[in-house]
Amino acid sequence: MIAKVDRTSCIGCGACASICPNVFEIDDEGIAIVTKNPVPVEEEENAQEAADGCPVEAITLE
Repeated sequence: MIAKVDRTSCIGCGACASICPNVFEIDDEGIAIVTKNPVPVEEEENAQEAADGCPVEAITLE
């Protein structure tokens, strides 16, 4: 699974980093970034929850 964050859509709410901190974090600009690609198998469920919880649908998983 590959995670992507659309940095132009991200509002920096931090939900993804709270739900799945091993894959997402908020950078110095206040925007989410992916820290592990591919997403580790043991984090796939959390990554999906983070994508589902993004209020602006800025996260895609492939």
